[in-house]
Amino acid sequence: MHYTSLYQSPVGEILLAADDIGVVGIWFKNEKYYAHCLDNENEPKETPIIRESKKWLDIYFQGKKPDFVTPIHMIGTSFQIEVWNILRQIPYGTTTTYNNIAKKIAKNRGVAHMSAQAVGTAVGKNNINLIVPCHRVVGTNNSLAGYAGGMDKKITLLKLEGAFRDEYFVPKHSTAP
Repeated sequence: MHYTSLYQSPVGEILLAADDIGVVGIWFKNEKYYAHCLDNENEPKETPIIRESKKWLDIYFQGKKPDFVTPIHMIGTSFQIEVWNILRQIPYGTTTTYNNIAKKIAKNRGVAHMSAQAVGTAVGKNNINLIVPCHRVVGTNNSLAGYAGGMDKKITLLKLEGAFRDEYFVPKHSTAP
């Protein structure tokens, strides 16, 4: 059973979902994979995990790095979870590239190469925005390629963390300001 609650953030409404293990989803309203892994049967309820997640979000949106870890429950394929665990290691206020993540996975698996495109697909399917910080991943050429929550939110989140750099460029197909 999943429990849900809405959170009003400075960048728009967020749907939080949790089970008895941890947060299973943090989605911006109208994002590409909104409520992707949410149980068909779910109940609006302020559980302790949801309350703790809201406290984490409050601190985050004040422009501070939360000093505690909210329990999470990642739901995805083994490859997706491998990628998402690497995302969790990206320090607050920094970025990495899809290619760097692909190289880490290749090294961990003892293979010569891993597709950065496959990594990008897994990053895009991350259900736990912000806590699993997929917004911190950029293209090798400093492109702010892709963000399921919207390019405007990615830019805002990177600026909030002090990680936005002037050399980043936004692809022309983006809806960013």
